[in-house]
Amino acid sequence: MTNPEIVKVNLSRQKPDFSYEIVIGRDLFPQIADYLKSANLASKYAIITDTNVQKHLHPARLYSALNQKGLESEVFVFEAGEENKTVATWDRISNDIARAGFGRDSSIIALGGGVVGDLAGFIAATFDRGVPYIQVPTTVLAQADSSVGGKVAVDTPHGKNRRGAFYHPKRVFIDIDTLRTLPYAEYANGLAETVKHAIIEDRDYLFYIQENLNLIDSRDPEIFLELAKANCSIKANIVEQDPNEKGPRRKLNYGHTVGHAIEKLSDYKIHHGHAVSIGMMVAARISRNLEYMESKEIAMQEKLLRNLGLPVNIPKEMTADEIIKQTLTDKKAAKGKARYCLPKEVGTMLSFNGQYVTEVPEEVVRSALQETGAD
Repeated sequence: MTNPEIVKVNLSRQKPDFSYEIVIGRDLFPQIADYLKSANLASKYAIITDTNVQKHLHPARLYSALNQKGLESEVFVFEAGEENKTVATWDRISNDIARAGFGRDSSIIALGGGVVGDLAGFIAATFDRGVPYIQVPTTVLAQADSSVGGKVAVDTPHGKNRRGAFYHPKRVFIDIDTLRTLPYAEYANGLAETVKHAIIEDRDYLFYIQENLNLIDSRDPEIFLELAKANCSIKANIVEQDPNEKGPRRKLNYGHTVGHAIEKLSDYKIHHGHAVSIGMMVAARISRNLEYMESKEIAMQEKLLRNLGLPVNIPKEMTADEIIKQTLTDKKAAKGKARYCLPKEVGTMLSFNGQYVTEVPEEVVRSALQETGAD
């Protein structure tokens, strides 16, 4: 076992200081147990996971690692899928934890992908008015994005992540060995957020991803250590600037306005990363139609998304009218109008006076949607 890499999320400007470390490495479950033993976060630990993660025995392995250190824990499982990241599931798991005797002296461990991290984090934020938690992401998507930054939430019929909070974990453990068990669709799903980080912040990172496609395709452990470090460093830097998403942090929503709409319209049958991939193509074309972004920059983005096996076209059954209507429920919407994060070029987002979002005329959005395949 090699020594893990550490990326620090420095939130010391906030009071209280919510800074924490992201630990990146292999075979980290014993180190998670060591950390919990020494940190003395709680008297017992609720491991929250879903049925997909349970199949691969990750919860059993983590439970065993904690047990070997004399730490009391219990596993709580919900049915996998974004469609189950709901208020009803939050309520059921919260009640199950309470019935099992957990109280304010307990802690939550989020073990799974983005859905698990969002739901378990929201339970931690609300259970007994807040208990500490740690993130143990097991998918490329969660390791690249959702486990870092402290955004926790559940979905409602009115939109994705409409019930949530900013609630930072005590620590994040990214064990890239957990990626071995991912089916390819879920594997590629997370790579969309990796591309997003390159587009919004680091042009050289896009070229690095393009140059290492063979290693990514073969799931080489070393390339995933490098991707995890780069993704976490980019996101940590942005979160440090804007912990509560008032300005620069909105860059991280690139592709998500239309992406979330596509997810919802598909009843979450289209994976988050796949939807964001399509959403990035729409946002890039909106930027070009407003004469901000050049076509050659869009081509670079599209080439990489295609090379990673990600979709770049809106499903034929979805119309521009449906998507535009759904975007009005997006959290960035203001005064009843959707707002978009737009790139200037690969590696640079448009600031719009520090807001990093802007309203866009409907005809411009419609044109970009139709060019991306919407009826």
